[in-house]
Amino acid sequence: MNEPRQHHSPVKFSPEKFDAHEGGTDPARVSEAAHLAAHALVSRGREADDPEVHQRLVQLTDEQGLEGIAELWAQAPAVSLPGALWRLYALRAAARTDPHRMGRWFAAGKGTAQVSDVVAGVAGLPGAEEICQVADTILSGAFNGEFDVALERFAAFCRVIALGQERTQDIPSLAVQHADRRIPRLSRTANELDAAAKAWRNGTLD
Repeated sequence: MNEPRQHHSPVKFSPEKFDAHEGGTDPARVSEAAHLAAHALVSRGREADDPEVHQRLVQLTDEQGLEGIAELWAQAPAVSLPGALWRLYALRAAARTDPHRMGRWFAAGKGTAQVSDVVAGVAGLPGAEEICQVADTILSGAFNGEFDVALERFAAFCRVIALGQERTQDIPSLAVQHADRRIPRLSRTANELDAAAKAWRNGTLD
């Protein structure tokens, strides 16, 4: 008799810690599986002309959290298809884990961010619902729109949030612990997503 499948509790990712997770211990052992899974996922989404399929792909980690894909994708190179997908899903998870704080960071950073217009669909003073919606919309665009545009929009999202974190350091409820490390990480993630978008357009994102 088969043993019942055990379900793990979802792994919670706070907005300032989403990119600090390390999944797995040997990137070489999971590299091939990571790339095959990433290509299969993107191909499935882009070949399907069904909004329900796209919605299921966007919500892929909602029931089991990020633990499963973290083990597969988190150690992939940043400028690779699995590395880019990991960042998209992790950013969405961060937005949905603490949307109120993310919304206030976004509002604080949007006024000074030169790239804020790239993140379409966010209100001037977004609330929790708007932040969740824009995260879902951007990730959905990876499957039903231009993949490089989705990467660039999340890169812009990162930069706006980083600026908002920097501007709210004197507000206890919004301050980021160890901000001197967290904010540069967020900016680095934005640069990695932009590089991945460029590689996708060049046909070299594998």
